[in-house]
Amino acid sequence: QVQLVESGGGFVQAGDSLRLSCENNGRTLLYDFMGWFRRAPGKEREFVASISRLGSSTYYGDSVKERFTISRASGANAITLQMNRVRPEDTAVYYCALRVPKLGGPREKFDYWGRGTQVTVSS
Repeated sequence: QVQLVESGGGFVQAGDSLRLSCENNGRTLLYDFMGWFRRAPGKEREFVASISRLGSSTYYGDSVKERFTISRASGANAITLQMNRVRPEDTAVYYCALRVPKLGGPREKFDYWGRGTQVTVSS
């Protein structure tokens, strides 16, 4: 059983920094990309960032580029999201996701999802 678990969410002030973590507490999977998505109230799911298995390639959504950094972490199927200079519009539930190897771009066709962690940014 795959169990992606996010942690690190909370209440922060605009301009502050926050680090989210994700790890797989179930069986380890071979993957091509892991990533972060978010969903704000009343809005569609939005791509935030993804990283290839070897860490050689990273991708970011336009709204977070140059503010957020995705990295591989120690342990199988583990990643982090370093969030700097956060804004109120970053408020959302952040989800960790994993994609088994397949054809497609780095922003689509993810197979496994965590339950999410809430990030709330005040003005």
